[in-house]
Amino acid sequence: MNAAATTTQHATCLGCGRKLTSAKSIAAGRGRVCAAKVRAAEQTVDTSDYKAHQIASARELIADAAIIPLRSTVFLAVSTDGTETYRSAPTACTCPAGIKGSRCYHQLAARLLLAA
Repeated sequence: MNAAATTTQHATCLGCGRKLTSAKSIAAGRGRVCAAKVRAAEQTVDTSDYKAHQIASARELIADAAIIPLRSTVFLAVSTDGTETYRSAPTACTCPAGIKGSRCYHQLAARLLLAA
């Protein structure tokens, strides 16, 4: 039995909670339907208040499955270097930028996931 076979047995989608079986879906943390919903949400969410690098960072955060839902509108997001975690929502975040009252890419990622 190889390692890939054992990891597919317990992986679930961060969007809907269904069991994931493909290696691509497991790596992304979402099944293809939930991933398509996130991509569609990118077209509907207003990102005009965010800089281009923040939009790219939010997409990367989602693609890396580094933001997971805790409650209905609260998410747990991993820092860029992976050493810290922050509680994030569409309007607030516990990261250094969020504490200062600035919009951060964690908030944008939360907006995108909620829109999906």
